[in-house]
Amino acid sequence: MKKIWLHIVKAYINLGLFFYFRKILVYNTENVPKDQPVLFLSNHQNALLDALLIATKCGRFVYFLTRASVFKRSLVDSLLRSLQMLPVYRIRDGWTNISKNSPVFETCSELLHKNDGVVIFPEGSHSLNRTVRPLSKGFTRIIYETLQKYPLTNLQLVPVGVNFINAKEFGDSTSIYFGEPLNAKDYLPDFSNESVVELKEVIFQKITELTTHIPAESYDEVISELNKLDVDYLDPVAVNDCLASGTKNFKTVKPRTLFWFKPVLKILLKFLLIGPYLIWRGLIKPKIDEEEFISTFRFAVALTLVPLWLIALGIFLWFSAGWIISITFIAIVLLLDLLILKF
Repeated sequence: MKKIWLHIVKAYINLGLFFYFRKILVYNTENVPKDQPVLFLSNHQNALLDALLIATKCGRFVYFLTRASVFKRSLVDSLLRSLQMLPVYRIRDGWTNISKNSPVFETCSELLHKNDGVVIFPEGSHSLNRTVRPLSKGFTRIIYETLQKYPLTNLQLVPVGVNFINAKEFGDSTSIYFGEPLNAKDYLPDFSNESVVELKEVIFQKITELTTHIPAESYDEVISELNKLDVDYLDPVAVNDCLASGTKNFKTVKPRTLFWFKPVLKILLKFLLIGPYLIWRGLIKPKIDEEEFISTFRFAVALTLVPLWLIALGIFLWFSAGWIISITFIAIVLLLDLLILKF
């Protein structure tokens, strides 16, 4: 039953992502081992959407560590755990809570021993800045404890780069790059400070190759220059090459085809989805404290309230005006969304 539930949820989320993003580009999925334990190590820009993109596009079912603060309500806790999310505590959650990570890390070791996949965001936090932040030590502890407890485990480390053009915007595009797997046994023979520092540096470098990395000390100046050049943030190799050349070598984004009446279509779509739209703009968006969560909550609205709205209006139109009008209404909404997003 669990696998059936996960297949249904994965298919539904994939459908939602299709109607939410203009483009989703996935590269090098052949680098993901299918029958070995995998620890995915990714950059973290766009809150829960990062996890959903990796989980739905990596080619296998995975577990992923999620900030513990979202597990506070029992109903949410049950739902997230059914989706193979595990709570992890950060320093900002209080030093007294850090010890609660021990059983979670043990669970990760058990999962990896069973050849499952686990997604971790080793930066320990998220940020819309196009910078890979220093990695925390937690993921190295999971690796070491797994190899200590299960020395025959052939644990593979797969670096991941998730990229966005404008992560906060509806209709954005994204690209996911899966790096070549690394054998964990080659990088962490012990848990000495030297081994931990070396592994963190290796993973840091691998992730920076798969996403745009602008050093924090010169961020504002560099990001302004890149935006003026209109570089393609979905191609991190080209962007990083541009940075290495002092912005001399760069590839611009292909101009997007824009219909003159697209703003009219957006207004019409908002009108047809007036219920979910007003709830989003009036109740949900104003309460979002961290801008990294804007896209996540907007996607949640699109995944829940929009279908409920369409079903409710569809049923109303079915009984009041007939099934042809009902189906036509739903088809028009979906068509408008596709026209606005894909063209």
